[in-house]
Amino acid sequence: MVLEQIDGPADLRALPDEELPLLAEDLRQAIVEAVAKVGGHLGSNLGGVELTIALHRVFESPRDLIVWDTGHQAYVHKMLTGRRDAFGALRQAGGLSGYPSRAESAHDVVENSHASTALSWVSGLARGQAELPAEDRRRLVAVVGDGALTGGMAYEALNNLGHHQQPAIIVLNDNGRSYAETVSRLSERVADLRSDPRYRTFKDRIDTALSRLPFVERLTEAGLEAIKSAVSEAPALQSFVEALGVRYLGPYDGHDLAKLEHALRHAARLQTPVLVHVLTQKGKGYAPAETDPEKKLHDTSAFDVETGRANGGDSGPSWTSVFSASLLEVAEEREGLVAITAAMPGSTGLLPLASRHPGRVLDVGIAEQHAVTAAAGMAHAGKLPVVALYSTFFSRAFDQANLDVGLHDEHVVFVLDRAGITGDDGPSHHGILDLGLSLRIASSTVLAPSCAEDVDALLRTALELQGPVFLRFPKGRAVTTEQLGLDPDAEVAGLAARRLRDGADVCVLAIGDRVLPSLEAAALLAADGFDAEVWDVRSVRPADATMLAAAAEAPLVVTVENGLVGGGGGAELADRLVERAGVRHAPPVLRLGVPATYLPHGAPDRILAEIGLDAAGIAAATRKALTDDR
Repeated sequence: MVLEQIDGPADLRALPDEELPLLAEDLRQAIVEAVAKVGGHLGSNLGGVELTIALHRVFESPRDLIVWDTGHQAYVHKMLTGRRDAFGALRQAGGLSGYPSRAESAHDVVENSHASTALSWVSGLARGQAELPAEDRRRLVAVVGDGALTGGMAYEALNNLGHHQQPAIIVLNDNGRSYAETVSRLSERVADLRSDPRYRTFKDRIDTALSRLPFVERLTEAGLEAIKSAVSEAPALQSFVEALGVRYLGPYDGHDLAKLEHALRHAARLQTPVLVHVLTQKGKGYAPAETDPEKKLHDTSAFDVETGRANGGDSGPSWTSVFSASLLEVAEEREGLVAITAAMPGSTGLLPLASRHPGRVLDVGIAEQHAVTAAAGMAHAGKLPVVALYSTFFSRAFDQANLDVGLHDEHVVFVLDRAGITGDDGPSHHGILDLGLSLRIASSTVLAPSCAEDVDALLRTALELQGPVFLRFPKGRAVTTEQLGLDPDAEVAGLAARRLRDGADVCVLAIGDRVLPSLEAAALLAADGFDAEVWDVRSVRPADATMLAAAAEAPLVVTVENGLVGGGGGAELADRLVERAGVRHAPPVLRLGVPATYLPHGAPDRILAEIGLDAAGIAAATRKALTDDR
């Protein structure tokens, strides 16, 4: 394999041109084999092989700085910078991160797993070295997926780069998708450029322009003349960026190495901000990715290489699929319900609703801030918006949730998927901030189902309430009422908590997915002679009065949450106990949760055990508190 000859960028630059296509084949094969074993981001890395080769042949990393936006497209970069043999442990505890990592290599500048930030990074880097002698300045490259251009922060940075004429090379890796198909008017113009006659026939251009529209119903509204007009306005992207003071080069075939190297060398000679527009095919070279209609195998669990199908996992539905089915059902009952997401309709479970009612699902692109404020406007206009986001991405829209939704007490339901420790994607993707953030919004209701059946029950309750309502659940397989020892036909009304176990020595208030391990911890404590009462909190705010009354009588209260412990759900419940019993009479509270640190990637269960949030850890912390004589 040619890839075995490459231990760093210097080896790549020395490689004869005729061996580069073989290297590209080796890289694609290595990526497919590695991701098939452990899961990861596939489609974008397959599409960016030639582009990454060209970047490392033209620029001299790590002296020259390459920033990836987002970092999930950096697998090839890692293989070409000395980490080829470590891919067997990709996204595994102690192994390679799925994103750039300064701890791994000097070639990695920014971890950058939240989109639309790279242009601001290079703007800051340019400003930081502006006073250095020219020979000491490093060349700055931002590799930006077209999905990242749907985020407003990218436009802000473009404006500043152009206004201050900061020398930087912006490589627009245009594959037409972020997670799902890219959604923006600018992206439609980018799509026009992809339809240039140098690349496609006129019929192909029309087909491409049509396919880029976000949902099927828009096709009926877009007449053929409008599409022809759009195609004829192909220079719109060039006009847009050059109006901001940024030079435009392209578009270039992102799989033609010779043309890519020529374009990048030309851009490097310009001492101005310049955008190099590169057209790539997401999933290139691997048929199951090329033909995946939803997201070109953007991200995937471990899979069979021959078919591209995910390997069989644990039986039972995921939390996401449970929510998806419930949302579809309640949408049939409520005509005003509208679901909103930020470039992730599939990952957040909205595709079934979009398929049945396309006009009731809005994908705003990678624009969480806009999604939330638009939801506030929809609520004020009489709609019932459900904003479905990953917990980690909600932090990007906290100001809008607080002031546009909360301050105006608009009824917006936030459904936060992947809440808590998520594992394989590392510190940027753990959903540990949402409890603390949502509880800072004065008018918020915060709900945490402990089992699949409660997802439906609490979603229906959330839709009946007023003001901002948050519903959070974790990644993975959903817990069932049977696992909790509950009667599946026994319903709990509204926001009431559940007493799952009686006990006189300690009262455990468990939130969301920590209910099952708290029950298991109670069994471990019972073996040591300690009798633990366990409650399923269900509603963190407002907390159930009956539960608080019971906890106020306990000699010790333990709160357990899969979220940041400081200012989180446990702190909220402890405050409510003090309000109820008084400062001098409230019981002591031991709060268990995620510590304030950046936790590395690894399997979620392993991480939860390491930080004491599995059954053994909860039991150990509670036992220590019960036997502490200090």
